[in-house]
Amino acid sequence: MIPWIFSPLQRSHAGGEELNRGSIVPCHECPERADFITAALRDQGFAEPLAPRDHGEQPLLACHDADFVAFLKTAYADWRASGREGSALPFTFPASGGMARRPMTPQNSIFARLGHYCFDVGTPIVGGTWEAAYWSAQTALTGADLLAEGASLAFALCRPPGHHAGRGYYGGYCFFNNAALAAESLRQAGHAKVAILDVDYHHGNGTQDIFWQRGDVFYGSIHAEPLTDFPYFCGYADETGAGDGAGATLNLPLPRGTDWQGYQSALEQMLAATKAHGATALVVSLGVDTWYGDPISGFALQTEDFAAMGQRLASLGLPTLVVMEGGYAVADVGKNVANVLRGLEP
Repeated sequence: MIPWIFSPLQRSHAGGEELNRGSIVPCHECPERADFITAALRDQGFAEPLAPRDHGEQPLLACHDADFVAFLKTAYADWRASGREGSALPFTFPASGGMARRPMTPQNSIFARLGHYCFDVGTPIVGGTWEAAYWSAQTALTGADLLAEGASLAFALCRPPGHHAGRGYYGGYCFFNNAALAAESLRQAGHAKVAILDVDYHHGNGTQDIFWQRGDVFYGSIHAEPLTDFPYFCGYADETGAGDGAGATLNLPLPRGTDWQGYQSALEQMLAATKAHGATALVVSLGVDTWYGDPISGFALQTEDFAAMGQRLASLGLPTLVVMEGGYAVADVGKNVANVLRGLEP
């Protein structure tokens, strides 16, 4: 039986509305995503979830700047103290190549700090955001603990997701980079090399940034072509790492409409690169927004394809932690996740 981790406290973040491609719409990343996954796993006979262990804030600093963590902890209180209600969202950002005063301090306007730390206008901060993001990170860290303690496979139902969050920024519905935190924890537990394989529809720009100059963590991502899809400004095939991390990043962007045949070809390439890297533990950033019916994505994977994906990932024969990322066709997200996990089972 696959152990999995989840806390109801991760439901605390309910952003309400977001600005998405010029329209104000209900947040696609909503608490109900976790409810449908939980229900699907129970229907499939999975045991009840384990509660995440509280590792405190210190492990967050392995992948995130201290000032950024402090900002997230007080951002909504500072928003309310400024006289505002509703969701905290930035409305202005430092211009690329322009003058920008740094660093941010608590004395800077909350609007300046939101624009400094956030890179989009679709990731609202509300009263429960810190609590949900904190426990999402603890869920990933607990999954890494299970692998370090001898489990061959575990699932961290992380919500909010994490792969768009960088060392000092958030966005793309992500606040802490759960997969990166788990990989770093596995490194500290004794794995000389760890691989993060990102199968979300969107490129994990935050994960790439965190490990860009490190050779001990391989980052491989299959995602939508950034010329057409979020996050637009990175995830191109020629981005392969720098310094000690040169060659330890692999980006495999695919065009809209890609089905399992095209996807599987890229997956085999990523699996081969993972073997060549020599990783002894695997973290899977699992997004099931590659499903054909996802409302904000454009691939064409079918429900049965997710079981095949799990089987191919299992072929690496590595201790594996699956960390939940995206997937926004809420009523169908659970069965797609369950299929991946069933495919991964020995």
